[in-house]
Amino acid sequence: MSKKPIKNIAVMTSGGDAPGMNAAIRAVLRVSHHHDVRVTGVIGGYAGLMNGQFLDLDMNAMANILKFGGTILKTGRSREYLELGARKQAFTHIEKAGIDALICIGGDGSFRGAHALFEETGIQCVGVPATIDNDIYGSDYTIGFDTAVNIALDAIDRIRDTASSHDRLFIVEVMGHNSGFIALDVGVAGGAEEIFFPENPVAIED
Repeated sequence: MSKKPIKNIAVMTSGGDAPGMNAAIRAVLRVSHHHDVRVTGVIGGYAGLMNGQFLDLDMNAMANILKFGGTILKTGRSREYLELGARKQAFTHIEKAGIDALICIGGDGSFRGAHALFEETGIQCVGVPATIDNDIYGSDYTIGFDTAVNIALDAIDRIRDTASSHDRLFIVEVMGHNSGFIALDVGVAGGAEEIFFPENPVAIED
């Protein structure tokens, strides 16, 4: 691993977007600015890294981004990045841009991609857990999880009146991929009669 001083940090958002990603980008820039470190934004996640789609970020670029959802750097998933040749191509662009380290704001798959890049090239990488699924080991609450829970809970509160008025049983499906954290938190907070989640599969018939 290189011991040279870090003078240029790249920051990227990867995978699904999550509320709070813009706040994380802003925090990276503010701290880097304080330490006189340049920040380069990667546009479009790993696809942008492979294609050298970079943008110099300054404090002016951060004006009012806290009020916007999603991510100003765009995001996405890239199957192509799974190939060794694609990661080598990404590192070529990293070296050409003079980037010393990478901050990846994303989830489990995004972190695996950053880890592979570190293992193969030695570039220093830091992961900022940002996924509504809350499925990053070692994290109590990932960026976006709290917002996802509250939005789902708000929707349940609105349909409860209809369910009560018609004496109906409603089955509410929430996001979460293979993780049941959203379902559990929303179910407990919303007073659900039953909670079905991936870690304890239950058939609809049951």
